[in-house]
Order: sequence, then C-alpha cells, then structure tokens
Amino acid sequence: MTSRSIRPGDSALAARLRREIRGAVLFDAASRGRYSTDASIYQIEPIGVVVPQTEEDALAAFRIAVDEGVPVLPRGGGTSQCGQTVGAALVIDHSKHLDRIVSFDKEGRTAAVQPGVVLDKLNAFLKPHGLWYPVDVSTSAQATLGGMAGNNSCGSRSIRYGNMVHNVRGIDAVLADGAEFSFGAVPGDLNRLEGPAGYQELVRKIRGIALREAEEIEHRVSKLLRRVGGYNLDMLSGESFNMAHLLVGSEGTLAYSRRIHLNLSPLPKHKTLGVCHFPAFHKAMESAQHIVKLAPVAVELVDRTMIGLARSNPAFRATVERSIHGDPDAILLVEFTGDDRDEQLRKLKQLVELMGDFGLPGGVVEITDAAQQRDVWEVRKAGLNIMMSMKGDGKPVSFIEDCAVPLEHLAEYTERLTRVFEKHGTRGTWYAHASVGCLHVRPILDMRRDGAQKMRAIAEEAAEMVKQYKGSYSGEHGDGLVRSEWVEPFFGPKLTRAFGEIKDLFDPKGLMNPGKIVRPSKQDDRSLFRYQPGYKTIPINTVLDWSEHGGLDKAVEMCNNNGHCRKFDAGTMCPSYRATRDEQHLTRGRANTLRLALSGQLGSEAMASDEVHAALDLCVSCKGCKRECPTGVDMAKMKVEFLHHYRQRHALSIMERLVAYLPRYAPWVARWGWVMNLRDQVPGFAVLSEWLLGFSSKRGFPKWRSDFFREDMTGPAPRETGVPITAERECVLLVDTFNRYFEPENARAALAVLQAAGYRVHLPQPGGRPLCCGRTFLASGLVDEAKAEARRTIEALRPYVERGVPVVGLEPSCLLGLRDEFLSMLPGADTGKLSLNAFLFEEFLAGEHAAGRLRLDLKPLPQKKALLHGHCHQKAFAVMPAVHKALELVPGLEVEAIEASCCGMAGAFGYEAAHYDVSMKMAELSLLPRVRKAGAGDLIVADGTSCRHQIHDGAGRAAVHVARVLEQALAGQV
Repeated sequence: MTSRSIRPGDSALAARLRREIRGAVLFDAASRGRYSTDASIYQIEPIGVVVPQTEEDALAAFRIAVDEGVPVLPRGGGTSQCGQTVGAALVIDHSKHLDRIVSFDKEGRTAAVQPGVVLDKLNAFLKPHGLWYPVDVSTSAQATLGGMAGNNSCGSRSIRYGNMVHNVRGIDAVLADGAEFSFGAVPGDLNRLEGPAGYQELVRKIRGIALREAEEIEHRVSKLLRRVGGYNLDMLSGESFNMAHLLVGSEGTLAYSRRIHLNLSPLPKHKTLGVCHFPAFHKAMESAQHIVKLAPVAVELVDRTMIGLARSNPAFRATVERSIHGDPDAILLVEFTGDDRDEQLRKLKQLVELMGDFGLPGGVVEITDAAQQRDVWEVRKAGLNIMMSMKGDGKPVSFIEDCAVPLEHLAEYTERLTRVFEKHGTRGTWYAHASVGCLHVRPILDMRRDGAQKMRAIAEEAAEMVKQYKGSYSGEHGDGLVRSEWVEPFFGPKLTRAFGEIKDLFDPKGLMNPGKIVRPSKQDDRSLFRYQPGYKTIPINTVLDWSEHGGLDKAVEMCNNNGHCRKFDAGTMCPSYRATRDEQHLTRGRANTLRLALSGQLGSEAMASDEVHAALDLCVSCKGCKRECPTGVDMAKMKVEFLHHYRQRHALSIMERLVAYLPRYAPWVARWGWVMNLRDQVPGFAVLSEWLLGFSSKRGFPKWRSDFFREDMTGPAPRETGVPITAERECVLLVDTFNRYFEPENARAALAVLQAAGYRVHLPQPGGRPLCCGRTFLASGLVDEAKAEARRTIEALRPYVERGVPVVGLEPSCLLGLRDEFLSMLPGADTGKLSLNAFLFEEFLAGEHAAGRLRLDLKPLPQKKALLHGHCHQKAFAVMPAVHKALELVPGLEVEAIEASCCGMAGAFGYEAAHYDVSMKMAELSLLPRVRKAGAGDLIVADGTSCRHQIHDGAGRAAVHVARVLEQALAGQV
C-alpha cells in the first residue's frame, strides 16, 4: 500500500488506472464535481471516478484503490437522499456498463443481476414471464439493484412483499483484502457450512457477535417492518440465517458487491385502487390503522402540499383533476391486488363502506382502469421531486423523513411533529407509506442560512418522540451521512460497538465507504454541505428573464439530483443520456456543472469555459426536462443563457454562422438555390464541406426550392361556408424559414386546408424579408439577434393579436418559441398576448373542432394507418393529443404514436460531423427501428422538419407533415 498522500484528482492514480483498466477514468474537476453530490444535502469531492466496462475492470479498479490506500465508493444511480453515495473516495460507477441480468430461472423464480441493473429494466424483462421484483421504490426508473441492496430499499408495497432484505437470496462480494465470497444461506449446524475457510471463519465470528448481543438486540432493535438502520445483525441470530442479509443495508461499508441473487414474485393479475379523500390530515392518519385491516397491498399518503404542486405541473395536472375531487387536505391511495378480479372489486367496495363508517360517504374515487391507476401511481412516485419543485431558497430537507412508528401512534406522532415544526418557524410536507407508519416528512429549511441549526433541533425532538413510540428512526432510505450519527442513540453503545466490530472484521483498514453507519460525522457538519458557509454565486448579467425562480442560479438549483432524467421510459428526457449513458450528458449532470460554475467552483470564468460547454454540447434542447422533470429544470433555456456568455469569448465557427444567419440570407440565396444544391450532386463536394466547414458528409442537405413559398402566390380564396368571416373565422399563417424555402408544399397544404375550412388566412408581409422566430440564433447563443427577430415578429403580428386573430404555425420549434423563448427574451404584455394567441396548425384545427366551428369535409385515404412521431417540443408543450385529433379527422385513419425520445436531428445538430454518430444513436434507440417495421402502405407523419429528414436519412421513408395528410384527404388522394 502506498504511503503518499492522495488528493482529489491525483494524476498518478489516474494514470495507473488508465494503464490497467479499459473503462473511463474521470479525474478532471468537472467530473469530480458532478459525482460530488447525490439527492442529499451533502457535497464531498471524490478522489476520482471510474466507469468500468466489465466486472474485471471494476475489480481491478477496486484492488488498485485498496493497494493505494484510497477509500472505495460503489455507486449506481446516485439517487441517495442521505449521502450514502458521496465521499472522498474512488467512485466506481456501475450504472453504464455493469447492467446485465446474468441469470434467470422462471420456475425457481430467481434471478442474478449485476449491480448496475435498473429496477424498471429488470421488471420489463420479467413481465412477459408473469413475474416481477416487488421492491417497488418510487425511483424505479433510475434506481439500480446494487444501490437498492446497499440501502435495504423498501417501496410502496412493502406491507405485502417486505423490504429488500426479504427478497435477496445471495450476494457475490469481494472484501477489502481481496477475498471473494458468495454470501448466502447458512445452515443451523455450522459444521455443514460450505465455502472457503476464510468465509467459514467470518461466518462464525459474525454468528458469535449476533449470539453474544442477542439480549441487546431484543431490547434495542425495533419490531417494525420499516427499520433499516445500522447493520441487520438481528437477522443473523436465528438458528439458520443468510449472510447476504448482513450486506443488505450496509451501504457499501463492508464489501464490494459483484452480483446480487434475487427472489422474484408472481405479478398480480388484477388491481383496484381507491383514492380516499380526507378533509383533515389528522383524520387520514387515524384511519390508516383501520384501512390496513382490509389487507391492501399499499396505503400511500399524499398531502395537500403535494396535491397542489402536482396540479401546477403540466405533466400531472390531468391525472390530478381526474382522480382527486374537490380540495381534500390529504388523500390515501389504497391498492388491492390478486388473481380474482371480483375479490378485488369487493375489497374496493368494503373500502367505500369503511370510509362511510368514518363519516366520509362518497369519499372514495374508485379506479379500476389500469391506465388511470398507472397515471395516479406515477404522480405518487414523483412525490419527492414534486415536493422539491418549490421555488426559493427554502426546500423540503431529508433528515427525519424515514421515521416509522406503530400505526396506532401515527396520528399523534404527526400532530406532535407538526407542532415541533411550528415551534421552529417552519412547516413540513408529508407523503408516502401510511400502511407501515413510515411517512416521508420534510421540514422546509433554508440550508444556506439557519437550516443546519433548525435541522439539529428538529432531529433531536423527533428522535425523542420516535423512541417513546418504540419506532424506527431510519425506516427506508438508510443512514448515510444524515442519520448515521443517530445509530448509537437508538441502538445503544453495545450494539454500536458490535457494528464497529463487524466493520473491522470485513474492512480492517476502513476503506469501504467510510463515515457511514460506523464512526460517522455529525449530520450538521456544514463543511460537508452542498451549500457550505460562505457559499455564493458569481454575479452575472443574464440575457434571459429568470425572475420566476429568483435568478439563474436559483433555476439551476431546482435540480435536486434525484436523477429522474436517467429514465428510459416512453418520454423524451434525456436523449443525450440515453445515447451515451454518461453523467456529463444528463440533465442532472449539466445542472450540477452549471451550479459549480455559477458558484465559482470551476474557476471564476467557468460560465465561458470549455468544460461547461462540453457538458452542454450534446444537449439537443428537446425541452423534455421542462415538462418531464418534476422540478421543471429547463436545460434548453439554460443552454441558451450559457452560450450567450460563451460567445462573448469564443467566436462562431463558419458552420455555426451559416446556420445561425440562415433566415437572414435565405431570401437571397433561394434565388440561386441550384448552386447550393450542388453540394450533394457533385462528387467530393460533401466531403469538402465536412473538411472545410464541419458539416457531415454522411448527410444530404435540405434542398433549396426554386418554387419556395411566396405570400403573393396564395391560391384561391376561402370557399363559401355560409358562415360570416369574423375574428373567429380568420387566422394568420406564420410560415417559417424551413417550410418556406425547403418544403413549401407543407405551407401550401396548410393554406389549402385552412381555406377549405372557410377561414380567411392572413399572410404577414412586413417588408424586406419574411418573419423569423429567431430559433437559429438562439441555438448559437446569439440572443441579441434573436431578440431583434422577436421584436419584428411581435410588431408585425400585433394588429392581428389585438383583434384576437389566432396565429398559426407549422414548425413546432418555431411556433412554440412564441409561447416560450419570446417570454424569456422580451417579457411584457405584448409578448404575453401573442403567446396566448399562438397555435400549431394541428392545435388550431383540434381546438376549432372541439368548439364546433370547424367546417372541413375530408374523405378517406387509401392509407388506413398513420405512424406518428412527435416533435420533442410538441411533447414538451402537451400538443400531441391535438396532433392525434387532427389526424383522426380523416375518416377511417388509425393513428399510432411511435414511442420514442428525440429523433436526434435537433435542427443543425445532426448535420454536424462532430455530432452525426450520437445523432444516429438517438434515432436508433426506438424511432428508426419502428419506422422500418412500418407497412409499405402506412403513412409516416412527423411535423418537425428535422424529424422528417432524420427518418428519411435513417430509414429511407418519406415522412409528411399533418397538413399534407389533411390536404390529401380534401380530395381523397394519396
């Protein structure tokens, strides 16, 4: 072992790791900063980070660290709320490559996984086999099985299935001395124990400690299901036991887990859900102990604060309105499951009767539809992030959120704790596991100011209460940095010494995730906080409006590191992470990078640095995070702000200038478009454009059209419908640069459809050149140029907007900029009016149809099916339902949405040689494979110009705009 001092970023250690392993070795300041935080209040800079490609790489990194005397910190999703996954150690990130399901036995209902397997991925694999892994944590989309085992995770349905420790059958692990053991079941007669001599000796010593402390265990360890503090010594005191259960919940402090062996459960065939409404929070808490007697699988609390925040979130608003009636102070989500559907329906009726007995007739919204149940659970699963969407410095802080008490004391405990919060000038947010007496309560504290002092005072009073009720201080999320200090007060000095003895048997040099569970720091040691004493941000003059959050720094700090952006579901967020699996190219990673830059932790000039630029480079500005991140982090807007400052020190390349100024020179170049089109016609020109300019030679350019759209060539007047043309029968058609010069048939189709429906269509002609939304300028950080375009547009459209005439656009990223970026660039009354009056073509038609004003006679098409790919901004602004409705106006047309994230083209992004490969990788995740499977007679519909080009380039299929489909249906032609 080395005797030299090793500090964060140690170059010699990094060099050794690069020589001896194949994985990524990340020792730069920005990477260390991104791994210095998790979802807790703490920030500790690691020595460095390794992202191993194989198990052999991981073990090699582990052994190198031990040899060098460097602590080791295994990490999965990095979503810990208690600080388990931060430390001054070598971080080994399993989540990118060590994510294989190693073995599966359907009949035996078992599986073995590498530690980086995400729970949702495992359950997606198991579902066709009628099985699942039932420790259903709310972070299932990003939580890894290794992290769940280290944490002894629980989940909403633990009342039926138990905790992680009840569902792990074995762990293959490596000790700090290099010994590799398979931890598993131990027979009552230790003479029959098999395995290496070192393992047998370890088992005997641990068993001896458990027997020696049996009386203390009986006296000190809570009898509640929800108890995850300390080491699981109580589970090793029976005649036979499982040594893996000691590693579960040990937070990586005892051994390095290579593989985890799991017990699986049958998927229930039928589910019913009752949403129980309570006019008073206390009444809900009183009722939980009676509701559990109906044998539900879950009883989950959602309080008034969370309901209100969910209502204000566009992603959850519709679900809340459908499932929660009136203005309850709290709701309980009560789920019943089983193989007999009638039995589950009977239990739901019993729940209704019980609520009537409580004096709350009609207090249950009964949900039997599977899709609606899923939507309700998604709101509940997003509970923490929804809570963290509170704006301002005060945030709900995790430190007593896992206290569990017997159900008969739950109402009294919550009432008393509420008084404690009031005493200290704050309030708490409440949600989670009422079924087992474990509520996630978080007092709202400002950790920059007096939060640490209040945290200490509240923690001490809460601890005394939990002791009185014989509860558990750590009921689900583990100990980590925030609760390890409380191990001794609850387990007593004897068991605390026993835990230390166990730690020393496994890890005598103290290199395995030190400072957690055993020999911890104080929870309120501010030197370990994310916001340490003296924390401040560098003043900068922002070019966009951040007043909604109180400044750019506060908007960036909305990211709570919960990692929901690591998900791989049907949503959009985060396409660059899905393609790369790198923390750097993740919404969370970017937010952390910006926070470090804004606070000077990456240098005084970091907001114009190449390090921050690299983190934002693959952000395609999809705005998936704006909608899907429950805290509303808008990374696309943050990228624009950063690029503005970056451009003050870094000039545009020729390629970037050509893209940015396209709307300005397009009117003149279009007259000589055939010259521009030579790039893809003359051999060698495409390669030359890559060499000179940076445009990928693997793609063709959009074709300049000589028949580009002109306002003075608009075709026939609107047909006679018998309806007087008023503001309700007229609209403005705003034709963007791309549909004007490259695909004018889309603009002509939209005009034809609108006129056929009897609308007088205005085509603004401001003089000089056509209007522009400024999108290309924003993408390059030229915000002042974008503002100039925005002012022109607002001024030209003002006469129409003042009369209430709708402004209709075709290109999602352009039109929706009027509802988004315009408000950030030029906040004011005129911009606000325009934003409320701007609609995508399909939105306008769907709205008119819903209002009974649409007069559009459409005929069936030869094609009977349309595969629809939604533009990222259509998804972010909830426009996709309108696209469906517009297409469904065509008689007999079946519409199927392609479940895909970003297409990867993202304006000019996919045309750049430096981005071509990652662009295609994004598209190949789901979009292109689905398009290739489409029938020859199926329509492929995509409203985004970039999306259409990506589909053509990657799948060889022509995709069309909705306007083209409706135009064809006017005449019933292909």
